[in-house]
Amino acid sequence: MTSDIQTKIINGKQFAEKLRADIALRVAALKAEKNITPGLAVVLVGNDPASEVYVRNKARQTSEAGMNSYEFKLPENTTQDALLAKIAELNADKNVHGILVQLPLPKHINEDAVIGAIAPHKDVDGFHVENVGKLATGKQGFVPCTPLGCLMLLKSVLGDLAGKNAVVIGRSNIVGKPMAQLLLQESCTVTIAHSKTKDLPALLKGADIVIAAVGRPEMVKGEWLKKGAVVIDVGINRVDGKLVGDVDFESCMGIASAITPVPGGVGPMTIACLLENTLRAAEATERSKTRGGLPYMGR
Repeated sequence: MTSDIQTKIINGKQFAEKLRADIALRVAALKAEKNITPGLAVVLVGNDPASEVYVRNKARQTSEAGMNSYEFKLPENTTQDALLAKIAELNADKNVHGILVQLPLPKHINEDAVIGAIAPHKDVDGFHVENVGKLATGKQGFVPCTPLGCLMLLKSVLGDLAGKNAVVIGRSNIVGKPMAQLLLQESCTVTIAHSKTKDLPALLKGADIVIAAVGRPEMVKGEWLKKGAVVIDVGINRVDGKLVGDVDFESCMGIASAITPVPGGVGPMTIACLLENTLRAAEATERSKTRGGLPYMGR
């Protein structure tokens, strides 16, 4: 399909590098002024290869930003009670400002129980029901990292999002639902599409913003898009040894006004936003010393 649109490729890797550089400066200032070093604890249960790579990247980038990185690797047969005891220990540790338990967990461990055990003011993943409720009601709390990164990339392209029609494809608690809440807070008109949605192509024809987070390789076609739409592809799928997103990237060129690539789009933003949340948790801890009570961070 020919078009006069020059599609901008949104460089998430470059954006994340700038964000991490800014975070490192703020971490250095917090150390110098308040003698506080933000600390992130990551707990990995089992030996899932993808999770191990992800955890290594988190630890490296945490240290590069000047933060303390605490890594806990527990065996696959770790009991739920043992994991909950480790979380309780980290909740009480004043050097730890953020706690992240790497998902997925082994099948014998209840993920909801584990997420619920993390102190809300250390829940830098933004998955605790208290933080979910705060996001849904427009109050201050932690926002899940991937949707937060998506929002930053969107605003870098569009600026003010008010009045835009946005379609979020996917309704997971990790991406789809919080993404919709963030877009609502930006005064977008939001539709959540999912596996039961009828005629998705027709729905997308009215969308200024498309967020694809369904885990189906190259499902969204360029011909489905409204001319000039901005596309954020959250999907990471391996097909024939190659990483592809949920959007058919090539078919969107010349139709979308801007699009994130896979890899190099949303992925790098997730860890950068995790560091941002951890820094804010540390800053909130300092503020709480003067106010009393538990810290809370604002978005």
